[in-house]
Amino acid sequence: MIYPTGEQYEISADGCTAVVTEVGATLRSLTMGGHDILHGFVVETSPTGGRGQQLLPWPNRIRDGRYVFDGVTQQLPLSEPARHNASHGLGRNVPWVLFDRHPDQVTLRLRIYTQPGWPGILEARITYTVGADGLTVDVTATNLGSSPLPYGYGAHPYLTVGEKVVDDVTLTIPAASYLAVDDRLLPTELLPVEKTSFDWRTGRRMADASLDTAFTHLSRDAGGRWEVSVALADRCTYLWGDGGTNWVQVFSGGPYRDWSVAVEPMTCGPNAFNEGPTHADLIVLQPGATTSCSWGICERPA
Repeated sequence: MIYPTGEQYEISADGCTAVVTEVGATLRSLTMGGHDILHGFVVETSPTGGRGQQLLPWPNRIRDGRYVFDGVTQQLPLSEPARHNASHGLGRNVPWVLFDRHPDQVTLRLRIYTQPGWPGILEARITYTVGADGLTVDVTATNLGSSPLPYGYGAHPYLTVGEKVVDDVTLTIPAASYLAVDDRLLPTELLPVEKTSFDWRTGRRMADASLDTAFTHLSRDAGGRWEVSVALADRCTYLWGDGGTNWVQVFSGGPYRDWSVAVEPMTCGPNAFNEGPTHADLIVLQPGATTSCSWGICERPA
């Protein structure tokens, strides 16, 4: 049988099992100890709401799909026509090539060639590894062309602790700043979370809070990692990001309170290809250069 997301690559070790799909190198499911820590989707369907997808060569949105890079104005297709934006990159809905596979690990590869709005050749590799420490995702991107390229990366997993609605979970986000946006979810200014409803640093029940918000200036441990967590009763699922991920987008599902909480590690914020409050984190890849980042998902007792 051919599934909507193509081949299904299952990896498993030490009580942790993940399924990654050929289309989009998407994380379709993730379990630890026999229960879900990712709100994924069934094999007979395609992902909705970006569920488990990989977002490159840019995460989030580009205003009007237009940007200027290396002196040339580029125009991307508007993949979010309702808001007149180019959204979530060029790799979500295309097949990735299986590069390497082991019982506990799978690597997929994608080459994005020159096309309208994209001025070069980029190779991305994503490696998923499972074990006693949960899931680790290692991402590399290499400029295979002869001119510089703009680059950003994000991922779109939805974390779960078995909740029926997101209102019940306790959310913790170790961020000192959040990105204010307009009605098209494009950035206007970067603001401190202190004394605002966007301060989730100590953790609190979500209740009726509605988030589709990018956060930055993240507190990190001695190893340079930050964590965003959701908890309920005796369960806690968390996503960590390394030093290459300076942003995290948190999405509570909009009107769908049973979608779980999307926690999206990102190298840059929305509209980073253009001048504005997120532009400083745009990565410029010179010919032959490679950039990398890592993130992961695990659980612990609440």
